[in-house]
Amino acid sequence: MRRFHRLIATVVLRISAQLGDCSVQTVDDLIQEIYLRLCRNNLQSLRDFDERHPNAFLGYLKVLAANIVRDHFKSSHALKRGNQICEELAEFHRPTSQPNSANSPEAIERTVLLHQVQSHLDQCLSGPEQRRNERIFWLYYRAGLTAGAIAQLPGIGLTTKGVESLILRLTKEIRIRLSGSIRDSSKTNKNRDVTEGIVASESF
Repeated sequence: MRRFHRLIATVVLRISAQLGDCSVQTVDDLIQEIYLRLCRNNLQSLRDFDERHPNAFLGYLKVLAANIVRDHFKSSHALKRGNQICEELAEFHRPTSQPNSANSPEAIERTVLLHQVQSHLDQCLSGPEQRRNERIFWLYYRAGLTAGAIAQLPGIGLTTKGVESLILRLTKEIRIRLSGSIRDSSKTNKNRDVTEGIVASESF
């Protein structure tokens, strides 16, 4: 205690001040807790300490003291927030969140839907124009471009009517697939229709 008390007290006081309570009572209690931890199990932690360089034990004491202080404040703050109080949730409880936040139920449902649409889009597109057709689909539905604006973009190579026709057929195909009225994709049919890279779904 004569050798290391000042070091321990300094660490406790500094971190306690950072965490909002450096009263004499709190600091004294924490210093006592550190000594008790060091003396626990017949000084087991001190007996097991491996001093690999001259200042290793000073570093060990600093880390131990800092961890004990932080653990104390974490526990104290958790109790103040009612950490041990369990409130039963309704069976169909939906957590409250801002309507436009990324964690809102609407945003989560939209993300899931977009993943489903992308999956079905990957299944129904094929051929050399697959990337172009996918780009047209998302430019229309996510970027909000009109068929005329899309037709004017470099690399599209379709008229406005061609873009409208492609979007219409893709939309219809994906709606069919989303409704679940398709066969397992592992099964093939030589007679199924493939029009401009769009693979038609098969009903049960």
